[in-house]
Amino acid sequence: MKKNRKLYAKFILAYFCFAALSVAVVLIITAPITYSFLVRQKAAELYRSANEISNTYAGYFYDNSLSTEDVRKQLKASGDFSFLTIWIMNTDGEVIYDSAADDQNRAGFTIEGFVDEDTSRSFYREGNFYGYFSEDMLSVLSPITNNYNLKGYVVIHSPLTKIREQRNDLILIVLATLAVVFVLSTIILVVFTDIVYIPLKKITKATEAYAEGDFTYPIDIDKNDEIGYLAASLTYMADKVSHLEDDQKKFIANVSHDFRSPLTSMKGYLEAMADGTIPPEQHEKYLKIVKNETERLTKLTNNLLTLNNLNITGMNLDITDFDINRTIRNTVATFEGICKTKHISFNLVLTGETLFVSADKGRIEQVLYNLIDNAIKFSKPDSQIKLETSEKNETIFVSVKDSGIGIPKDDLKLIFDRFYKTDQSRGRDKKGTGLGLSIVKEIINAHHENINVISTVDVGTEFIFTLPKSKNVADDD
Repeated sequence: MKKNRKLYAKFILAYFCFAALSVAVVLIITAPITYSFLVRQKAAELYRSANEISNTYAGYFYDNSLSTEDVRKQLKASGDFSFLTIWIMNTDGEVIYDSAADDQNRAGFTIEGFVDEDTSRSFYREGNFYGYFSEDMLSVLSPITNNYNLKGYVVIHSPLTKIREQRNDLILIVLATLAVVFVLSTIILVVFTDIVYIPLKKITKATEAYAEGDFTYPIDIDKNDEIGYLAASLTYMADKVSHLEDDQKKFIANVSHDFRSPLTSMKGYLEAMADGTIPPEQHEKYLKIVKNETERLTKLTNNLLTLNNLNITGMNLDITDFDINRTIRNTVATFEGICKTKHISFNLVLTGETLFVSADKGRIEQVLYNLIDNAIKFSKPDSQIKLETSEKNETIFVSVKDSGIGIPKDDLKLIFDRFYKTDQSRGRDKKGTGLGLSIVKEIINAHHENINVISTVDVGTEFIFTLPKSKNVADDD
């Protein structure tokens, strides 16, 4: 069997790869998306402020409705309150007001490289604003118009450092959430390992042991769930297979013994007749013995084929309604000769003149033949075999009772096993195969009925089996 124990390792590797991939996605994809979102949000906020300024205070620089000093105070207050740098800038890049300058005489500088057309592409930009700042800034420009003419721009600058700090804070929150999810999933993984993987690993080892023939390998799983049920089922299966293996060994040993004994006997007699050890006048006697042995082998072979067919294809029953009393009488009649020889008589105690059952007539005849044959073999001379039928609750009971040697108590539970013979029967049952009662059991079970045995040593044995009573009384053919 090919062993592959890498599945769990692959699962763990995939688990940690997923965790690393999640962090990478957050850092490589989510971080830039979050940063871009924060920049656009901040730019929109600054643009609203810049637009408000351009529509109010900034226009005063160009229409002289307020003194320049008053306008500067208002803009200074707005810049200080919002911690922003506010410029009023002409279209040629000249800064005429800078809220960050302590002395407004420092204003009046020009932004080299400023192109008026750049404002038409975007209302904000990131960077050092044409090289003026030493750090990256978010700069928003809102146009100042007077009498429908563009006069300049309100420019608001905000350091990008704050936005980056916001982004980092959000990423840390996301990473912390991922860490919590990872910890919780790790707990689930540990529980999964304990509940599923470890038991499955034990079951896998057990199945490998069973495949190698070790059916005693224990599965140490005590769970009241599907895996526990699977483990219990496998243990039960192993126990059954172990017993089947033992039965198979016994079966082969019994078959070998029952074939070897008659073959050895036949070979010995035939060789003795061939080399003259047995004189010609005695050949007839020993040929009869050889014939009996061949009949025994034939019977054994037929019984084995019958049982084998039952195991492979099951038993196909031809259910009909027939008179069990008449069937018993007919079967008993076939034993008339041997009964006269052994001085054995039959006592038939049958309920009514007719008693119809619903079963396979041929199979039930086989059951009766085997039970009566068995009773004759183990009955004492000048004894009686009693056959009785009775009815109770739509069920017919058939009894075959002898006054023979009986069966020891310890052997009663084994008599239906194939090839089983009690120690007392081995000396008497010279032609028996040990399969007759097994076939009887199989036939009765196929009818979904029961067969029981009651026996006392040196008193006798009684077999009782049941059949369903016929619901439609019909004439027996």
